[in-house]
Amino acid sequence: MKVAIIGAGIAGLSCALRLQQDGCEVTLFDKGRGAGGRMATRRIETPGGMIAFDHGAQYLTMRDPDFVAAMQGWAAAGVVARWPAAGPDAWVGTPGMNAIVGHLAAQADVRWNTQVTGLRRTTAVWQVDPGDAALFDSVVVAIPAEQAAALLAPHDAAMARVATDSRSAPCWTAMFAFETPLSIPDDVLKDRGIIGWAARNSAKPGRDGPEAWVVQATPDWSRDHLEDAAETVVDQLQAALAAQCADALPVPIVRVGHRWRYARAAAGESACLWNAGERIGAAGDWLLAPRIESGWLSGRRLAEQMLADA
Repeated sequence: MKVAIIGAGIAGLSCALRLQQDGCEVTLFDKGRGAGGRMATRRIETPGGMIAFDHGAQYLTMRDPDFVAAMQGWAAAGVVARWPAAGPDAWVGTPGMNAIVGHLAAQADVRWNTQVTGLRRTTAVWQVDPGDAALFDSVVVAIPAEQAAALLAPHDAAMARVATDSRSAPCWTAMFAFETPLSIPDDVLKDRGIIGWAARNSAKPGRDGPEAWVVQATPDWSRDHLEDAAETVVDQLQAALAAQCADALPVPIVRVGHRWRYARAAAGESACLWNAGERIGAAGDWLLAPRIESGWLSGRRLAEQMLADA
């Protein structure tokens, strides 16, 4: 079975690798330049060297036995490590959150820098648009719900409605680096005014370099200020971080903002969506819950359903 997967995040890659285990030929298409998605790591050059920021998902936890087994494999490969500051069951990618998806993507055929604008069904095969003349037996849409709806609508209206009804919360994120440590004793701050989450990124396992902080605004504040200029948002998040310091905040050597329009998916009711007749499906955390584990499980469950119907 030849399968096209739109989206090479945790859901798409999980689906791809499970299908490959049973001999399927899988091609993933992703608009990004490389592995990451919402598990992104931004690297910024400074006079003192390169500084990395996990500016998307901050950590992951595990509950499901299948995901526990996957995590054990990732730990053995050195791409995850425990991070007690975020909780007793918190793990992070090493040396960055994107190491996890990078590890998975290295085992798959991913076409980066490819934004799929449409899917074409011809007789019993699929084609990806834009793309080459490759034909696929099945297609999977594994991108945020708000983006998935447009690809699904021409082929399965009910599936598209599920995506349309899903609403992700936005998140404004600011990245700061300093030449000296901040006078904040904790490595993690939660629910401090407009700050929903802030973390001393340089204190995560496998990181080095200068003092680096990732500050994420609350969903409500991010929604209210979604269209504000990045510089204005960074100013306000810097002031909020300064308010948590016992001493004056040093002048940052890095201050960068990033707007996530689709940061945190709403909870869903299905592990995945699959139309066996048309051989089109959807996977993502928006179908289960806003957790990295949910995205991985959604992709895997869809793959298993596709294999059962093959």
